[in-house]
Amino acid sequence: MEYMVRRAEIKDIPRILELLVQVDMVHHIGRPDLFKGPATKYTADELVQILMDEKKPVFVCTDVQDVPIGHAFCMHKQVIGDHVITDVKTLYIDDICVDETARGLHVGTALFRHVLAYAKQNGFYNITLNVWNCNPGAMKFYEAMGLQPRKVEMETIL
Repeated sequence: MEYMVRRAEIKDIPRILELLVQVDMVHHIGRPDLFKGPATKYTADELVQILMDEKKPVFVCTDVQDVPIGHAFCMHKQVIGDHVITDVKTLYIDDICVDETARGLHVGTALFRHVLAYAKQNGFYNITLNVWNCNPGAMKFYEAMGLQPRKVEMETIL
């Protein structure tokens, strides 16, 4: 299959909202105590603001009809002047989603490689992200992309 990865545009918002529901449902199924499902983490109006923010690039992977079949939400992060943490510039991946019907077709790989190239071209030191333990498929994918655990968040439910 042939893909193109590009910056998301306003015209992509309805499709991005559909993909965001899919992301939420993966988390809802894994942790219904925390994720409401079916829901989106952003509204259409919030997505307009995000797409206009240069420090929050959003990329979409499209099919041959230019329909998004995956997305990657990113954020520029940098702590400056901290007493302990160095001033490295980090690209944080807030969300990657591949449409359920396109999983296993290397859409996620195309998105991740595009994000990696963007980070290198823009002088970032590293790429970081969070993965929920209830999403082992995502963990396996990120490990295949060369990522490794940096820290672990733990909990106890009361």
